[in-house]
Amino acid sequence: MQMKSNHTKTAAVAFAALVISVLVGHAESPGIRNCTWCHGGSAQGYTPAPRLAGQRAGYIEQQLVSFGKHTRDSPFSRQYMWGATATLSPQAVRDLALYFSQLPPRPANDGDRELVAAGEAIYQRGIPEANIAACVACHGPKAEGVGAIPRLSGLAYTYLKRRLEQWSEGYHGALPAPMPHIARNLSRSQIEGLASYLSFVK
Repeated sequence: MQMKSNHTKTAAVAFAALVISVLVGHAESPGIRNCTWCHGGSAQGYTPAPRLAGQRAGYIEQQLVSFGKHTRDSPFSRQYMWGATATLSPQAVRDLALYFSQLPPRPANDGDRELVAAGEAIYQRGIPEANIAACVACHGPKAEGVGAIPRLSGLAYTYLKRRLEQWSEGYHGALPAPMPHIARNLSRSQIEGLASYLSFVK
């Protein structure tokens, strides 16, 4: 039993070393370098580019496809991401998504702390009187996301605020509900509260 346990541990260590070596190799690739010009060497994001580190692989893949198909159509998407994704193969999209999803994320911690409680209340309970569902229902108790539903925890306040505003302005109209409905019914102060709260979630 002890020998079997030692073999298992050795195999786990070897696998971890292999994953690290693969990621380091990817980090030197032109595709990764192109992304990190805007998203940062550790992919924590430079305003207005969001943090990619720790984001859900399914979400990153979905968004890269949306940029390529021009269904994610905000001004910065048009200016930067449409061109950046124009020649990506399906395999390159999957590789990029996997690479960034495995990097450790750090919370931005840049929201207004006075608005955190209000933002948390909206996130956890929604706004029943406005028929706005709780964010936790889709994004998870710690805003960790699932599958193609994005991780929101720790994203920068300015990025989150602008994304919610874009939904309410009619961008990303080809993408599915419920985000357009939710964003259109949030006030400016409610958007600022949500963005503030989420920027501090680890």
